[in-house]
Amino acid sequence: MKEEIRQKFSMSLYHGARIILGIVFIYSSYDKILHPAAFTKIIYNYQILPDELVNLSAIFLPWLELTIGSLLITGVWLPGSVFISNILLIIFFCALMYNKARGLDISCGCFSTSEGEAPESTLYLSRDFTFVVIAVYLFFKVFITNSAGIKSPSRRIP
Repeated sequence: MKEEIRQKFSMSLYHGARIILGIVFIYSSYDKILHPAAFTKIIYNYQILPDELVNLSAIFLPWLELTIGSLLITGVWLPGSVFISNILLIIFFCALMYNKARGLDISCGCFSTSEGEAPESTLYLSRDFTFVVIAVYLFFKVFITNSAGIKSPSRRIP
């Protein structure tokens, strides 16, 4: 009985984390898709990418976020979407930390492309760190413990 409750809680936590992260990715893509020029300016302000890659990133990244979010919510191609979401969130978090270390307090562009006053970057860091923790949890559930109910391609299904 205790083991069954633990398994139900574990699966609920797993599905909740997957859906929350999917919603975060979809929500973060919305404003960027609607305002690519404003998002281009935000990416440029980070001063990390070469100028040649800024426009391409501003167009490609929001659609990738929308796709990853949709896949996380639906559970389709889960290993790939979990892997890519981890990579993206770690890159985003590192970019924020890098700019914080350089003393730049720019708008992160995570959920909005509006040019309002940039909130405290420490808030961005703690919020994005939480997203990274959720993504790493999903990574371990899918790839390490394989307790997410995902069938491995090498196993035969009876």
